[in-house]
Amino acid sequence: MDLGLKGKRALVASSSRGLGYATALLLAKEGCKVVINSRDAEKVKRAAEAIEKEAGSPARGIAGDISDPQVPDKLVIEAASILGGIDLLVTNAGGPPAGAFDSFDEAQWEKAVNLSFLSHVRLIRAALPYLRKSKAASVLTMTSYTVKQPLPNLVLSNSIRLATIGLTKSLALELGSDGIRFNSILPATIETDRVRQLQATRAEKNGTTVEQEAQKDAMSSVFGRMGKPEEFANAAVFLLSPAASYITGLMLVIDGGQYKGMM
Repeated sequence: MDLGLKGKRALVASSSRGLGYATALLLAKEGCKVVINSRDAEKVKRAAEAIEKEAGSPARGIAGDISDPQVPDKLVIEAASILGGIDLLVTNAGGPPAGAFDSFDEAQWEKAVNLSFLSHVRLIRAALPYLRKSKAASVLTMTSYTVKQPLPNLVLSNSIRLATIGLTKSLALELGSDGIRFNSILPATIETDRVRQLQATRAEKNGTTVEQEAQKDAMSSVFGRMGKPEEFANAAVFLLSPAASYITGLMLVIDGGQYKGMM
């Protein structure tokens, strides 16, 4: 199937590794011109070079911490200058730390809101002028299946990521008349550094090993394994593409059957 992505211009936030990197790589393989982002200048430079080498399609890296209120606008402006505009935007951010409700003070809640919600708001707001000029404008927000099935010891993520879902659905309704699609993917335990960090936190709390916690995650899927970043990317790239032109406002769970609810 031709996804219609050749020549499209994509900005993927927080993408020097993990799900963001896998998505950017597949977009590049489909013929997109890609700009990726990370807080670490050297990491994002190496990641962009790796994408360009493997995909044979232009890729550039821009350093910047998107939880900083000043960064998203600068990131979008620089990416649009490099790409000559923006057709596709992926808003992504590392998750907030694990912990119980009583362990977080006001400052930590505010930091988590900046990271896991306002970064999406600021990136989308900055990109809107460019997306409105595109004939294939599409935005994908990355959240977590915890918005449907909260997990123990993740009160920050369980709470704040719901706001991004509300934002995504609202913008799908509000800006559909402008020809801009908004969708979100809600991944469960995909094999990423973030998931390994959470498993390490659980292992310390439960008196187990990281390997035992990883096995628990694997067995919570009907397939008996965790997902792979490229499996996430397959769905993400389809939703971003013109092949999904009549899909908007979708909250897609990618979880290997871990979520047990009906809706």
